[in-house]
Amino acid sequence: MQRKHNKKIVPTARMLRKNLTKEEKRLWYDFLRRHPLRFSRQKVLGKYIADFYSAEAQLVIELDGSGHYTERGIAYDKKRTLFLEEYGLKVIRISNFQINTNFSGVCNYINSVVSELIKEKTNSNK
Repeated sequence: MQRKHNKKIVPTARMLRKNLTKEEKRLWYDFLRRHPLRFSRQKVLGKYIADFYSAEAQLVIELDGSGHYTERGIAYDKKRTLFLEEYGLKVIRISNFQINTNFSGVCNYINSVVSELIKEKTNSNK
């Protein structure tokens, strides 16, 4: 991966961390902040900023608002996901709509993905 801390975008990551969307705030304060695995928010990963990241699970969680469903947004997200996957990271995308209408389902989904990734990591270390 490119430099872990891309100094050019660190100020942007800090600004985003201070100005979370309401959906990011809900996921962070009501779930990820207290998750057994450590998650970071607005984490610089190469030339991108991930909404949420767990180094232990090698998991990136992206919350998608309406801008992500435009032709341009879809193309950008695909490029970004491929970049992150090249470094062994799993990227999951969750819509803001899902956060707002099925929060417990979102939390269960994240837990199941984390569990599977940790299991795979444990099995590969044997």
